[in-house]
Amino acid sequence: MQIVLQQIINALSLGSIYALLALGYSMVYGIIKLINFAHGDIYMLGAFFAYYAISLWHFNFITALLSAMIVGAIAGVVIEYFAYRPLRKSPRIAVLITAIGVSFLLENGMSYLVGSNARSFPQVMEQVNYNIGGVIISNVQVLILATALVLMLLLQVIIKKTKMGRAMRAVSVDPDAAELVGVNVNHTISFTFALGSALAGAAGVLIGMYYNQIDPLMGMTPGIKAFVAAVLGGIGSVPGASLGGFLIGILETFFQSIGLSAYKDAVVYFVLIVILLFLPAGIFGKNTKEKV
Repeated sequence: MQIVLQQIINALSLGSIYALLALGYSMVYGIIKLINFAHGDIYMLGAFFAYYAISLWHFNFITALLSAMIVGAIAGVVIEYFAYRPLRKSPRIAVLITAIGVSFLLENGMSYLVGSNARSFPQVMEQVNYNIGGVIISNVQVLILATALVLMLLLQVIIKKTKMGRAMRAVSVDPDAAELVGVNVNHTISFTFALGSALAGAAGVLIGMYYNQIDPLMGMTPGIKAFVAAVLGGIGSVPGASLGGFLIGILETFFQSIGLSAYKDAVVYFVLIVILLFLPAGIFGKNTKEKV
């Protein structure tokens, strides 16, 4: 029982990070029907900015997190403005290829600027382990989970209770009708990218604390896993993306706990295939008919 509880704690910590990443995928898809494959690399940018902020400028956790979120938001807005906005009326395949190109540009650009070697993420706080009934919980795990949950709640408040949140929901339903009633579609899409990319920047800081290691290619695999989480929960659904992230974290931790850590990535991709075959709309998604 203690082993099961220990693995649940580990899974929730990891799953909360995947959930933050998946939220960005889901929001962007919900508003402009784009799979932003550069999203995982914004998470990498957030991790690297926090690395330098903590190492060189001695930022604490809160300031490092907020600054990484700001950098992520700026990166997301710039990418949307220069890479995606000019192609908004183009075929989806053109935008998809552009997203993949932006992803490779960010990865190789960072490899050129800082080198491709992995580096240790600086500790922003001394790790303290608590033994609760035989289950070991660290203050870092608690901080990661609490931070992720607070950010998810803030996102829900923004979407449900603010004027910009109402604009986001209107644009996701019908951009043309939203524009007719006075919604600035371009600003709303840019805000959505900023919001999703800020969460990715925060996830980069949290993953650096979780694994204590970062590198320029660190966004590729977690980005794809977060995409699987978004599809699992229902792409375009914010609650679904959160649930999908936690489920992927649980699945990955389970396979690590039974000695199959070498296959943890393959299992996630297998789950994607199963979802697309039997539940293509995801857990919270809705089946919609499209005219072709």
